[in-house]
Amino acid sequence: MARNDDYDDLRFSDFTTGEKAAIVWNIARMAKRGIASETVHLGDLKRKVERIEKKALKRKEQAAETRRNGK
Repeated sequence: MARNDDYDDLRFSDFTTGEKAAIVWNIARMAKRGIASETVHLGDLKRKVERIEKKALKRKEQAAETRRNGK
């Protein structure tokens, strides 16, 4: 499982509008579940957010490599 340290170099501007919306949606779903019960499992929603973060990080790294290579 990925740790938050892996995403420290991500900024809000590194996400697309759709990714931002998906993250907000999933966080809202986590909050709704949290209101319903304190013992509710949030792992599935956390994994969805982590997948979005991984995708944004990969895109950022590819863009940096493209700039370095001059393509």
